[in-house]
Amino acid sequence: MNIKERTLGIIPMLFLGLFFSCGPTVTVTQDYDRAVNFSEFKTFATFDLNAQKGQVNQLNVDRVTKAIRAEMTAKGFKETSDNPDLKVNAVAILKNKTQVTANSNYYGYGGMYRPYGYWGGGAMMGGSTTFNTYDYVDGSLVIDIVSTKTDKLVWQGIGNAEIDNKPDNPEEFINSSVKSIMAGFPPGAAKK
Repeated sequence: MNIKERTLGIIPMLFLGLFFSCGPTVTVTQDYDRAVNFSEFKTFATFDLNAQKGQVNQLNVDRVTKAIRAEMTAKGFKETSDNPDLKVNAVAILKNKTQVTANSNYYGYGGMYRPYGYWGGGAMMGGSTTFNTYDYVDGSLVIDIVSTKTDKLVWQGIGNAEIDNKPDNPEEFINSSVKSIMAGFPPGAAKK
């Protein structure tokens, strides 16, 4: 199974999660092959990012693809379908999670302080514990960049966010998330 087949099935899942948020903080991690000379790469192509039925709408898939293209172009890469140096793909991973917290409320009495020391034991009179639950989606967008010469992954950026509701402006959220994830590509590039 090649990287395209492996990742295309997961893409829509993240889009569903990333777009049901009102602007969560995106935590970014990046990794790359330190033996690769990134200055040799000049052109790129994106994989065919299609939405699977029922997972996410095509508008959001198109927004992610557009944001990736914009970032690559802004970094000086030229998009081409004719033998590109790099292929760029996005993978989505969503996990439904529940956080449980407990709040204890106890009351009672203890001993009392006397001039010659502490006297008495203590007894718990009563109390209660309440449990609160919070459901959310743990969503990650993984951007993979593969060398077409070696067909190996050379760079990967991952954005992770806790998603609890729909963003006011999905396009703005997607653009800023992709920009944050790709900020370290290519490695060693001068900071703007």
